[in-house]
Amino acid sequence: MGVMPIDKLLITMSLPMMISMLVQALYNIVDSIFVSHINEYALRAVSLAFPIQSLMIAVAVGTAVGINAFLSRTLGEKEFEKANAIAVNGIFIELISYIVFALIGIFASRPFFSSQTAIPEVRDYGTTYLTVCCVAGIGIFMQTVFERLLQSTGKTFYAMITQGAGAIINLILDPILIFGLFGFPKMGVAGAAGATVIGQIVAACMAVFFNLKVNKELHVSFIGFRPDGKLIGQIYKVGIPSIVMQAIGSVMTYGMNLILEAFGAAQTVFGVYFKLQSFIFMPVFGLNNGMVPIIAYNYGADKRERVVKTMKSSIRYAVGIMLMGLLVMEVIPARLIGLFNATPELLEIGVPALRIICLSFCFAGYCIVVGSVFQALGNGVYSMIVSIARQLCVLLPVAYLLSLSGNVNLIWWSFPIAELVSVGMSTFFLRRIYKKVICHIGEGKK
Repeated sequence: MGVMPIDKLLITMSLPMMISMLVQALYNIVDSIFVSHINEYALRAVSLAFPIQSLMIAVAVGTAVGINAFLSRTLGEKEFEKANAIAVNGIFIELISYIVFALIGIFASRPFFSSQTAIPEVRDYGTTYLTVCCVAGIGIFMQTVFERLLQSTGKTFYAMITQGAGAIINLILDPILIFGLFGFPKMGVAGAAGATVIGQIVAACMAVFFNLKVNKELHVSFIGFRPDGKLIGQIYKVGIPSIVMQAIGSVMTYGMNLILEAFGAAQTVFGVYFKLQSFIFMPVFGLNNGMVPIIAYNYGADKRERVVKTMKSSIRYAVGIMLMGLLVMEVIPARLIGLFNATPELLEIGVPALRIICLSFCFAGYCIVVGSVFQALGNGVYSMIVSIARQLCVLLPVAYLLSLSGNVNLIWWSFPIAELVSVGMSTFFLRRIYKKVICHIGEGKK
């Protein structure tokens, strides 16, 4: 971390996570491709379910981030009994989170879809899909927490295996359960949801097995367990900001779906875009996961040059990835949308939508990396301010104002406009943190 050439180190650290996230993005896309062959309403229903699914992931991952940070620090201090207590309390609160979302699935699924669409078929498909995902969603919470336990002790390879296995199982089961292949009943959107939760549960079981088999630093046992409010508070001290950061995206998506309701297939197009863009954004997030520990380590080691070089290389790679995504969406948008069994209406709205929205990619790579730099240097509040401003204070209000024109194509311009604001704010905070923090790295050693 402190001596290997930065570019080589960055690629070594990032590549496994980039591959893992690409697999995750691929199964998200393929999942929707299979659903689109039921009909366009089924595809729209799955797209409209995204805010709740995203919120589930935000709570699961955000809580696990808090567990991981607290646990890693405690293990570094050689307090192994406390580390075991943190792990058990972390698993407990993830289980409580699952129960909350199971209740949301049972009681709130239909009202949630009724608030976004008046089409009965979309409501029915969506209620079925979301109910299964929430009620049987224990896998996502257990998979996340046990993978983070592996990561906290440096066993990231096993976490990558569980993620990949869950995604591959989902891919295999999707057509089987949706269309009733090999003697299985034809389940439609319920089959798509079933494939998702089965993949998550299998991945969770594998993560539990790996923890029991190879994670000798931790001994998880619920014998005589009682929740420890102090430890749970420490977990959420780190976890809640992470949950909020990720939950902002759910609020934005829900708001956009409400705005787009009056424009027919535009809701479906928005959902298709989100599936496609994940294939471009996920490698950048994987790059971030490799970058953050490098910057944090060299910040702690007072090596300013390596911090700056890591930041510059990460921005360069991220911008390169996003520009490739921009090129693909500008050149073949019709083919990309055509993957989802597109109707003529879907193509008419979708082609200009992709070409306009992807203009924001020019700036997004830079903003994503800079936001993670803030977190690595202990100033995560800057990332939160930029994210809230971009998605809630700019994107949604601008999209609403442009929707008043009655021209759906104008609404898509809210994305590049919001990203421009994000560039300005990110640059402002980067200059601020450079003067206050980065410039002074290593001065204590002089």
